[in-house]
Amino acid sequence: MPITTEPHVATRPALTTTVAREYVHRAALSEVLLTGWTKTGRDAFTVTAQWPRSHSFYVSEHGMHDPLLLCETARQAGTLLAHVGYSIPLGHQLSWSRVQFAINPHALRVEGTPADIELHVTCSDIRLHRGVPVTMTMHMEAVRSNSLLAVASVRFGSHSPAVYQRLRAGKGDTSEVFARAPQPPEPVSRSTVGRLRKQDIVLAPTPNRLRWQLRVDTSHPVLFDHALDHVPGMLMLEAIRQAGHATEPERAGTIMPTSMDVSFNRYIEFDEPCWIEAESVDTPASLSGNRRTIRVAALQSGLCAVNATAELTETTSL
Repeated sequence: MPITTEPHVATRPALTTTVAREYVHRAALSEVLLTGWTKTGRDAFTVTAQWPRSHSFYVSEHGMHDPLLLCETARQAGTLLAHVGYSIPLGHQLSWSRVQFAINPHALRVEGTPADIELHVTCSDIRLHRGVPVTMTMHMEAVRSNSLLAVASVRFGSHSPAVYQRLRAGKGDTSEVFARAPQPPEPVSRSTVGRLRKQDIVLAPTPNRLRWQLRVDTSHPVLFDHALDHVPGMLMLEAIRQAGHATEPERAGTIMPTSMDVSFNRYIEFDEPCWIEAESVDTPASLSGNRRTIRVAALQSGLCAVNATAELTETTSL
């Protein structure tokens, strides 16, 4: 008797890739952290990401991922969803007005494989113009291995090319502004900010111990992945982190930012010096010795362009 069997159907493995670099405003494919997205509700999404075990700029230290990888992931997620979730055209300028995050440092530990991250995003306070958002807030919960990694929120505005040209009147073409950016001043010492490479230091010294000049190196391959006409937000987050280290340089290699609340009030221009000022704030947590809080302001032309509060945690206590 002949034996009949069901035909064998080969199953294809699930394949993973990154999202298009254009959707996260990156030139280098190697700097794209996001791997996918799905819509889960009217204004709700899940975005997936992967963090490398080692990164050239967001360096893993003390066996832990850099907390600012979360901020870059949140930035990319906000940009991606603005385009694919809300049809904001490519070519529109997206500008932060406020960024907040609080991170669980225990979930930052580097393991034997890259860290797979899920961002659960809900969008609110959406203001539309001709059906396209011009301002909105994205609230994010980051999950790793079913554990809460962080909560974050990003509020930003979107400007069409014509509106942005009017907003930036007198600044000229982006490539020209970028090309004319002055050379950065000499940095503070590596030990002051816990950075090994001169190129990664974003503060230059002044006679005041708690005041620095912002060091803008437009040749930096990560902070300036492509031409811009102003200082990017991620550079300012790095400046806040380094200011926290520089307030107590003897602890610079052993502390990390575990929360920030940052308001972006004005664009920071290339052609004028920007001054970073910091002060420590006493809180019940800081008095314990494991955590401390700082306030940071970025001043340009006598105006406060960025102001922030950040909490720094001693890694040896984790």
